[in-house]
Amino acid sequence: MSFRAPVKDLLFCMKELAGLDQIAQIPGFEEAGYETAEAVLHEAAKFNEEVVAPLNWTGDREHAKWKDGNVTTAPGFKAAYKALAEGGWQGLQQPTEWGGQGLPKTIGAACLEMTVAANLSFSLCSILTGGAIEALLTAGSEELRQTYLEKMISGTWTGTMNLTEPQAGSDLALVRSKAVKQGDGSYRISGQKIFITYGEHDMAENIVHLVLARTPDAPEGVKGISLFIVPKFIPDASGAPGKRNDVYCASIEEKLGINASPTAVLVFGDGKGDVGAGAVGYLVGEENRGLEYMFIMMNSARYDVGLQGIGLSERAYQKAVEYAKDRVQSRPVDGSLPGSAPIIHHPDVKRMLLTMRALTEAGRALAIVGAAAYDVAHHHPDAEQRKQSQAFYEFLVPLIKGYGTENSVEVASLGVQVHGGMGFIEETGAAQYYRDARILPIYEGTTAIQANDLVGRKTARDGGAVAKAIAARIADTEADLAKRDSVEAKTLAKRLKAAREAFLQVVDFVVANTKTRPNAVFAGSVPYLLLASNVVSGWQLARALIAAEERLAAGGDAEFLKAKIATVRFYGDHILPRTGALRDVILEGGDSVAVPVELF
Repeated sequence: MSFRAPVKDLLFCMKELAGLDQIAQIPGFEEAGYETAEAVLHEAAKFNEEVVAPLNWTGDREHAKWKDGNVTTAPGFKAAYKALAEGGWQGLQQPTEWGGQGLPKTIGAACLEMTVAANLSFSLCSILTGGAIEALLTAGSEELRQTYLEKMISGTWTGTMNLTEPQAGSDLALVRSKAVKQGDGSYRISGQKIFITYGEHDMAENIVHLVLARTPDAPEGVKGISLFIVPKFIPDASGAPGKRNDVYCASIEEKLGINASPTAVLVFGDGKGDVGAGAVGYLVGEENRGLEYMFIMMNSARYDVGLQGIGLSERAYQKAVEYAKDRVQSRPVDGSLPGSAPIIHHPDVKRMLLTMRALTEAGRALAIVGAAAYDVAHHHPDAEQRKQSQAFYEFLVPLIKGYGTENSVEVASLGVQVHGGMGFIEETGAAQYYRDARILPIYEGTTAIQANDLVGRKTARDGGAVAKAIAARIADTEADLAKRDSVEAKTLAKRLKAAREAFLQVVDFVVANTKTRPNAVFAGSVPYLLLASNVVSGWQLARALIAAEERLAAGGDAEFLKAKIATVRFYGDHILPRTGALRDVILEGGDSVAVPVELF
């Protein structure tokens, strides 16, 4: 199956929902309007459809191989990565002063979604590099920036994020890797890190590891963690890769999915390399503030993982539609065709396909709107605009990550179901999307971690102020829908109102009970994340419905716009009503979770 990048829908979301024309009025983004976005997205589509997508199936079959500390990536990956770097895709939204193109995140996110959809395993290398770049831009010294940024932004060097250790998963207070300061200001790093995406590979001339470790006198817990750059090869006086550092890949993991992405076990300070015992590292920022800096990478990565869920959902949907149009089985229940027909004529197959499409397009709308909020928060000249957009963006990040990834599992599972028995056979390709999707609600913070963030930092801390401000904006959209003549708009207004009211009930419950009944609140934290995501995504689709109806009346692309309207109607009828059940679970179900551990 050939991949078709969803350029029309991405451009629609950017223009109608994200306000790309307004972003292009921000100083520095004047050349990043709709015409630029359209040109960039079409080029990105060409690259991903022709270069990256064909490697998805083969990468899953003939994945990365480890031997004697070295990793050989899947066939074709090295050449594809070279093409990605030469095309400037790594630096798309990075600052021009360091060799990037300086485009808004709104455009960069759309391009990244295409790469993820084309080949999830391949995309992970550039995603982790992007997070490392953002950490250096925020906290790196001028010397570190001069040494590393241009090479990473150009794609010549790649980056990794080293948090997890065998005894320290999500609880980073348990990190035990050591960093001992040397007379020249560098540090010697020792310890082991696991689950390091592209921790070793053959696609770039150097790998820049960002590593969490403790100095000997550091306080216990997360307050005693520092962040270090540990390059695979230490740059020489000219900036080229020099001595081999004392960091080695002990193995790569055999996994359920994303098989072409090498997930490394890295050992620091084992006495190998050309520098003696201890990997040479360089402090990023100040000692004992490493977790603060690493969260810069993690927040970037969490948004990007949400995009991974959306991109994978798009690919699984395209595969399922193609199969449903070709697979002939059974006579339509309404007798509209005389004999057996393609299964896409059957109501339940349509239901599954529309669920896949609705969840995918809802997630895309949410993510693109989030990217626009980031652009305003980081670049708008007005301080109040920046503040409000930052609060909105921070509220959306756990929704984008949680909803995008949880939905990807549902969408990929439905894709297998559409294929029937053939979906269970690897040869069809549907199973790969299901296997690949399963990691997405886990890494870069599980759905529960995103939900805890939503409850504690994003709702309870401000008394629900941001959540209620969003609800007020949703109410405005309901009023706009109610003024319209179409059945779709009036029905959606009713559905959205009920969903918003459920959301507000839950926000009040969270605010009132987080301190006094924490177990009851956090028992419903994931349902709250799903409810909030459903409502906010439904709001964006409601705005999309208004825009689509107006475009259609003006003589726009009828096929695309009618499909969009159908998708939104389905979301309103089939997905938004889930909020009622989720509300009941959150408000009334906490006590039933409080089962004594002895009963397990």
